[in-house]
Amino acid sequence: MIQKNTLKFLKDLKKNNDRDWFKANKKEYDLAKEDFIQFTQRLLNGIAEFDSWAADLTPKDCMFRINRDTRFSKNKDPYKTNFGANMSRGGRKSMYPGYYFHIAPGDTFVAGGMYKPESKDLAKVRQEIDYNPSPLIDIINDKEFKKLYGSLDGEQLKTAPKGYPKDHENIDLLRYKGFIVFHRIDDKDLHSEDLYERCMLGLKGILPLNQYLRTALD
Repeated sequence: MIQKNTLKFLKDLKKNNDRDWFKANKKEYDLAKEDFIQFTQRLLNGIAEFDSWAADLTPKDCMFRINRDTRFSKNKDPYKTNFGANMSRGGRKSMYPGYYFHIAPGDTFVAGGMYKPESKDLAKVRQEIDYNPSPLIDIINDKEFKKLYGSLDGEQLKTAPKGYPKDHENIDLLRYKGFIVFHRIDDKDLHSEDLYERCMLGLKGILPLNQYLRTALD
């Protein structure tokens, strides 16, 4: 489970997003961060049981800094109001198909797939969809997949990508600019004893999608 003080810290930070408040509440931040680190380690251990490369990662490899980069943003709040960990091969900056864990008040989830891949990698996935769409179609039409995630998520082009006809039989899949899924978790469930099992169910179900995407890339 996630400790109640972790979500409370994020709620308080959202109301008091400034450096003076953060400095005065550094102890609470450290406790919340350590709680997130420990739970992320549990998730990595669980992922390693079905996706072996995860055994090489540590929470430090995966966690994003709470400080925001405000240089090119209209929003000058100095801190993010969430904890996030990209559990992918290569760590937090990796674009390789993997898994993600995110905690924020009213917006907690596990997720996976490919988020905003580079153009060359996106081209490879689209080529795989063009040549071999059946496995992906089977994955997203699976009853358990729909129960856990609903459908594929991610930005889509308004028209056909370059090189593909507008009437392509799988044009809806080809229009995706990323291939991700979300399994959302209510705030009240964060503190339950079965949170880990709930997260692992959502993460393990992403494996077939990641395997399809990795086939396209590799």
